[in-house]
Amino acid sequence: MTDSGGERGALYVVSTPIGNLADMTLRGLDTLRTVSVVLAEDTRHSRKLLEHFEITTPLVAHHEHNEAKTTPALVARMEQGESMAIITDAGTPLVSDPGARLVAAAIAAGVRVIPIPGASAVLAALVAAGLPAHRFTFFGFLERKGREREQAILTIRGLGHAAVVYESPNRLADTLADLRDGGLGARRAAVARELTKQFEEVRRGTVEELARYYADASARGEIVIVIEGTAYEAPSEDALRERARALRATGASARDVVSALTEELGAPRNVAYRLAHEP
Repeated sequence: MTDSGGERGALYVVSTPIGNLADMTLRGLDTLRTVSVVLAEDTRHSRKLLEHFEITTPLVAHHEHNEAKTTPALVARMEQGESMAIITDAGTPLVSDPGARLVAAAIAAGVRVIPIPGASAVLAALVAAGLPAHRFTFFGFLERKGREREQAILTIRGLGHAAVVYESPNRLADTLADLRDGGLGARRAAVARELTKQFEEVRRGTVEELARYYADASARGEIVIVIEGTAYEAPSEDALRERARALRATGASARDVVSALTEELGAPRNVAYRLAHEP
């Protein structure tokens, strides 16, 4: 797909199956067939996908180890009219996978970036977990150890909505144990593995129950952990009054206090108005 009229090409961010090849979209297939080149995280892996669908578009390796070096030349080609597609080994590119550097560089150069939606392990696990999914925070893979890992678990503990975490099979038991020891033992959760594949499994329970189970049971395949958010507790009127006084002490107007109490703390507007005007 090369434009000979002097216009820039485009960068297509194409989602690929996370296991079941039938999840490849028609639009995704058409895109992979018509672009000039397909940028792949692992060309050996992606070649099997393209061969399955009889796609002969050239494959070029683009991964975390070479993206800094290859990005300028790829963007230059798109500026000259070539269109390219970027794919990952499975699922949606840039979600815990390479590609962000290329997308940012393409945008900076005025190249259109076009998403081609499809399979996503994050969303597949979230909708199968049986937990409230109206809002969630995606953490990807947690740091293996140290302060950053502890801080991430502390953040998950304080969330009022679901958290989604990727994990490898050999570290699943340790991560569940760390979540439990971090104060999340009673929180409902789900461990989803081998999503869309023959041996797909979603095991549900509390973090404590799942940690106990996987301490003895082995797990295979790609894994997604979904953890329920903490139940929201409305602040007491005394807490709201204290916050209102603190805001007034900084010079905030009554209107600003009302906004803060309602938007930050979820206070009813009539209560916020009364507290904002207390002497």
